[in-house]
Amino acid sequence: MHQVLFTVAMVALVLALVRFAQTVQRITTVVRMGQADGTRSADRGTRWVTLLRESLGHTRMLQWTPIGIAHWFVFVGFGALLGTLITAFGQLRSPEWVIPVIGDWGPYNAFTDFIGTATLVGIIVLMAIRASRRPSQLGRRSRFFGSTMWQAYYVEWTIFVIGVCVLTLRGLEGAYLHVDGWTYEHMFSYPLVVLLSGLSATTLEWAIAGVAFVKIAASLAWFFVIAWQPTMGVAWHRFLAFVNIWFKRNADGRPALGPLQPVRTNGVAVDFEDPADDAIFGVGAIEEMTWKDLLDVTTCTECGRCQSQCPAWNTGKPLSPKLVITALRDHAWAKAPYVLAAEADRGALPEGVRAEAAKSLVGDVIDPDVLWSCTTCGACVQQCPVDIEHIDHIVDMRRQQVMVDTAFPSELNGMFKNMEVKGNPWGMNASARTSWISEVDFPVRVFGAEGEETIPDDVEWLFWVGCAGAFEDRARKTTKAVAELLHLAGVQFMVLGDGETCTGDAARRAGNEFLYVMQAQQNIELLNTIGVRKIITTCPHCMNSLGREYPQLGGNYEVVHHTQVLSALVAAGAIRPLTPIDTSITYHDPCYLGRHNQVFLPPRDLLAALPGAEVREMERSQSTSFCCGAGGSRMWMEEKLGTRINEERAKQALATGAATVAVACPFCNVMLSDAMTSADVGAPEGTRVAELSTLLLESVRPA
Repeated sequence: MHQVLFTVAMVALVLALVRFAQTVQRITTVVRMGQADGTRSADRGTRWVTLLRESLGHTRMLQWTPIGIAHWFVFVGFGALLGTLITAFGQLRSPEWVIPVIGDWGPYNAFTDFIGTATLVGIIVLMAIRASRRPSQLGRRSRFFGSTMWQAYYVEWTIFVIGVCVLTLRGLEGAYLHVDGWTYEHMFSYPLVVLLSGLSATTLEWAIAGVAFVKIAASLAWFFVIAWQPTMGVAWHRFLAFVNIWFKRNADGRPALGPLQPVRTNGVAVDFEDPADDAIFGVGAIEEMTWKDLLDVTTCTECGRCQSQCPAWNTGKPLSPKLVITALRDHAWAKAPYVLAAEADRGALPEGVRAEAAKSLVGDVIDPDVLWSCTTCGACVQQCPVDIEHIDHIVDMRRQQVMVDTAFPSELNGMFKNMEVKGNPWGMNASARTSWISEVDFPVRVFGAEGEETIPDDVEWLFWVGCAGAFEDRARKTTKAVAELLHLAGVQFMVLGDGETCTGDAARRAGNEFLYVMQAQQNIELLNTIGVRKIITTCPHCMNSLGREYPQLGGNYEVVHHTQVLSALVAAGAIRPLTPIDTSITYHDPCYLGRHNQVFLPPRDLLAALPGAEVREMERSQSTSFCCGAGGSRMWMEEKLGTRINEERAKQALATGAATVAVACPFCNVMLSDAMTSADVGAPEGTRVAELSTLLLESVRPA
């Protein structure tokens, strides 16, 4: 009978490995049907370090600390307990069989005992968490809403059964070998050794074989099930996550935030002045995604961390980053036979495949309301444990909608036209860019006013005022405050005046890459011609474009946010806040300053330097900050679905009890100021939204 069990197990093992290998080949084939992307293999040494840090260090998972710790033990157990599976095969023939060399080694047995127990405890914790957050109970509030729950349950129960088998076998082995006292090799399984010691040798032999067979059956059944379900990300991520992390956009481990990728066709950037006949402007069909994009969607674990953090989803919008990825994944796999088949053979494909191929990517697969609800805040990308690049996929689809299909929210028409004709989203005349200068009582140097052809040597910084800083009333106060603080500190700076034009950020996030490139090239030509190297800006969106995206087009500058410069000046004593503020303040992290560009401390350093200020952090702050609702060009679109994102953020700010909400972005200033006037928010009288530089100036000026 032992030989029969062993033979059955070995046959099943061979069949499972063959089926698994076939599915790996299928996954590889589907991923490779995407466009080329040659940007994913540079800095290989750094990529290996990043992979080790994120996998063994679990840096992304530990953002959710208890879950991350439990998952780490399950993750380690998945590989570390392979030896117990090998041992189980041997135990089908002899209960005394051990792996040669290490099988009788005490530390190895102790390690197996510890990891087996920790894996079992870890999976029980994860099962309990999933059970407590079932969509059937919490609805949309559950991060598992929309996930394929049976797959997760199956994987969890498989790990649970294997963990129980490992510990049971450890107990049976100890009893069979007559272990008569606690040893470190049986640190956790010893109670089972005691419990089972009364069984006869024959019973123990058959029990070891039986439990070993159950362990093997559970393990091989798992292989067969996932081979049958290649889109079962909750299982396949155990293999694909390593690959996806290694090929992530930023080799150094940073999330795919900040700059967007240029429009490319088969890995080559599109020349908008003379595009090739086969140029692809965004993604309008699943096969127009890159191979890395297809790997992304196949790797999704459906954990829902992205969904739980998404401001659109949390305010009743139809956008769930998770459901976008899974919809793209399911469509890719359903359409793959059509894409991979020869054109002459496509007519003979099953009707379901041909029907899938006929679907439009935006419209049938991804609803337009989903696509245009995104604020590109980056919360999804920052949270994803397997480094999926949600924003890139969404913007690529927007590019197709704008530049090819001309199917986009009507409000964007005005913004695009204003940027193209007037050089700013507000449609204001360029001559008005310097009108704020007449409202200050100190000199502001404007480039070209004295006939300069290049930035003078004594000028340390170019102050990039930005469109909001020049034309929007609340942002103009920030512009004047920053200029005055720089003047008081003796910092030599200059502005471009009417030579400045929009960076193009709003156009790019809306998918109008052509307009962005036109604006960016115009700015880069001017900045390079006059010799600009160092730029201060009050707008995180301008900062991100000038500093992180312009290098793609040949513009390389040191770009900093004004809070970075001001905090350094305060630390150096060049600016001294003396007048007490005497108010409670909570700070709202702008998405493009914080999450996208990792500037968290300078704004807080400024607040800490204000005499009398009591700083209160919001529950969602720094890397988990909640968007104001203006990013991704949402500033220029009506918010018609769900509740307003800015009002939700305002409520979060008011929950701290702070009397002042400090901001560091002109868009955040507009959105939160407007929210505070809403009856739905119910802000107490006297609550105000203030930009950090204006608060600092209040303290620097004499009372």
